[in-house]
Amino acid sequence: MLSLNARLIVSASVVLAAFLGLAGVALDRAFAESALARVNDRLQSRIYALIAAAEPQNGALEIPKALPEPRLSVPQSGVYAQLADGSGRVIWHSQSALGIDIAYPDAREPGVAVFSNTRDSQGTRLFALTYGLRWTFPDGQDKAFTLRVAEARAPFEAEIARFRGTLWMWLAGAGLVLLAVQGGVLRWSLAPLRQLAREVAEIEAGKKQGLERSYPRELDRLTQNLNLLIVHSRTQLKRYRNALGDLAHSLKTPLAVLRNEVDALPDSTPSRSTLAEQLERMDRAVDYQLQRAAASGRTALTPSVRIASVIERIRATLLKVYADKRLDIEVALNKDLRFKGDEGDLTEILGNLLDNACKWGRGKVRVEGARNGERLELKVEDDGPGLPDAALESFRARGARGDVSVPGQGIGLAIVDELVTEVYGGRLEAVESALGGAGIRIVLEDEQR
Repeated sequence: MLSLNARLIVSASVVLAAFLGLAGVALDRAFAESALARVNDRLQSRIYALIAAAEPQNGALEIPKALPEPRLSVPQSGVYAQLADGSGRVIWHSQSALGIDIAYPDAREPGVAVFSNTRDSQGTRLFALTYGLRWTFPDGQDKAFTLRVAEARAPFEAEIARFRGTLWMWLAGAGLVLLAVQGGVLRWSLAPLRQLAREVAEIEAGKKQGLERSYPRELDRLTQNLNLLIVHSRTQLKRYRNALGDLAHSLKTPLAVLRNEVDALPDSTPSRSTLAEQLERMDRAVDYQLQRAAASGRTALTPSVRIASVIERIRATLLKVYADKRLDIEVALNKDLRFKGDEGDLTEILGNLLDNACKWGRGKVRVEGARNGERLELKVEDDGPGLPDAALESFRARGARGDVSVPGQGIGLAIVDELVTEVYGGRLEAVESALGGAGIRIVLEDEQR
């Protein structure tokens, strides 16, 4: 989809091109009509000059050799004239018309000029004007005559072509200048929107906590509401997690009391094992649901988290917890690799996977990550006994345990699977481990969108 800047530039260009095009057509037509009117005026001026030069002689009109228009005396000069009597017989023609036959328009009543486009016998395009007149001689005779003048269209067409070339050149230049000015105006006008987009990106990258710059009046309400939304979202998440923590504490204490009471019962008590089993199930269900509800997921303004820093904190904790195993936890990923989501969710995902790897690993654990286009891939592997083919589906079951001899509540992979698949839209896969044990890979699709 085109950006706002591109849309405005395209729309402004189309409107400007249409306006300049229509203006050019209008100016071109106006100039052509004006030039054609000048041609008609010139032809009429020649008619009047010939009438003024004509002299009546013996019942006829004679045109002198010395004409007011010099080009009429030059053969094929492009300016022509002739005089015809009332029967249409040519009684005089200019020297320029020698050997040229021109199809003049028919004359109408005296005093009316007829203007038209025509051609000569050589195919040359001409403008022609025919003018009918009646001449009263000194002896009282009244005779009809027809004066005809013509000139070549070539000078007119050359003038129009020069005007069009100049006109469209200037219009194109003006259009380019106006587009450049319009582009600058649009860029300046849309600068606050670009700044707003940059600030939102900085919030997503975790560089800012909110929108800090001043914006025009039209965007001021939007930026204020965005800041309120960000603060409200963070406050709500904090209150939600605090409430869940309080709930967990309030439930754990009665469960611990009940467990102690059950443990104090004699082994011969018939209901002791049943009570212990149900208390264990309640404890696992509480842990699972609380961790599941605490997941915040990814939102539009969620800042990205540097994965390496989260792993280092988990690694430092696990090295202390499993100090007796003297584990080597290797981290192989770019320090700038980032996860777009909640830091607590990432800690929950990697913490559970690494904790399982440390439990089952004999001495070596490895975590690696990379970006493949818009997809983030993380992999945790160990050198333990490995994972059977159907084990992942079994571990995904809520509260399932792989081996009861290993401490833990068995809800780790279930939490990880639900966070990855349901909250972040990714997938959890069991893969071969280069260390010979279990390998779990997380794939988050479209992670940067």
